[in-house]
Amino acid sequence: MTEAIHRLIEQYGLIAVFLGCVAEGESAAILGGFFAHQHIFVLWQAFLAAFLGAFAGDTAFFTLGRSFADHPYVVRLRRRPGFRRAYRLLNTHPNIFVLTNRYIYGMRLVGGIAAGLSTVSVPRFVILNAISSAVWATLFGTLGYVFGLGAERMVGQAFARHERVLVALAVGIAVAVLAGLVARHFAGRERAKDAKEDQAES
Repeated sequence: MTEAIHRLIEQYGLIAVFLGCVAEGESAAILGGFFAHQHIFVLWQAFLAAFLGAFAGDTAFFTLGRSFADHPYVVRLRRRPGFRRAYRLLNTHPNIFVLTNRYIYGMRLVGGIAAGLSTVSVPRFVILNAISSAVWATLFGTLGYVFGLGAERMVGQAFARHERVLVALAVGIAVAVLAGLVARHFAGRERAKDAKEDQAES
């Protein structure tokens, strides 16, 4: 069983890292770094998959906002918590916002849509997004690699290589759940702030 999971990760793991990083996928980038430490991936391949996923995800959200502003899906996203704040920040500090948006839980999707609706030009967004994606992928991939180094020192040879892969999957699920809880917490705060702003404007 563990060997079968190991083979699946070797065959499709980089694709999973890419797809996970298209969304708000810090846990996917961390797992990519961890598996690189376990020699399942080459480290630069894990970085590249995380970079391409992060870059493609934000570019897709930007394109939705820029080219499909009146689509019902985009209209729904514009009602999500934090959108108006993201749009205001884009108008006051566009470069800083595009560079740092992906580090704010729950804001990445609405931030991409807001960037597409803003006056930020396509070349400017692409360059800033590429820089941000590269730094993000390197940071979280390195965290996963360092975690793998620390885990190996702690457990030594107590676990077989296949078992360490299962441990990594468990850690990845835990990180994803934690990230979801944090995102929900911040989304609730943004929803409350938006409600107060609506009352103040009315």
